[in-house]
Amino acid sequence: MKKDTIDNLFEELKGEFDINEPESGHENRFLEKLNADKVVINDIDKSRFNWKPLLAVAASLVICFSVFITAQNQPKTLDLASVSPEMSETQDFFTVTIENELKKLNKERSPLTEAIINDALEQIQLLENEYQKLKTDLTESGKDQRVIYAMISNFQTRIDILNTVLEQIEDVKNLKIKTDETKNTI
Repeated sequence: MKKDTIDNLFEELKGEFDINEPESGHENRFLEKLNADKVVINDIDKSRFNWKPLLAVAASLVICFSVFITAQNQPKTLDLASVSPEMSETQDFFTVTIENELKKLNKERSPLTEAIINDALEQIQLLENEYQKLKTDLTESGKDQRVIYAMISNFQTRIDILNTVLEQIEDVKNLKIKTDETKNTI
């Protein structure tokens, strides 16, 4: 069907086509016009500035700057070591003492002491969670003395719990030895 319409079109336009040879120099004139159009197109391209790359760079810089500012404004959680050099020494002392007591406690682990040790470790974990909250309170309060005393008290309570448990373990071991001796002598 399309072929019929194309054939009809050519039949209607018959005799209107320019089938004569172009004048001499036609190709040169055509190339000159073509080159002149290229120059105009190049001038148009040069006159229009492409803002997209610059906008992308500017947007990236704005994002980086805002992330940097946001990171700088977030307060870091303070602990005793950040209050003063003396408090740093105090925190180090308590931390080392607690670690040593925990090592002693783990060495004493046996079927007889398992329940006592697990209970003590749960209490220590609760105090550690409370200490983390105290660190947040210290940051928010601006190094309030009451929070500092609460943090020191938290450390002392942990050490007291560990010492008490170690004493209880010694009592259990001594009681076991005494019961074993009475069984052997009877």
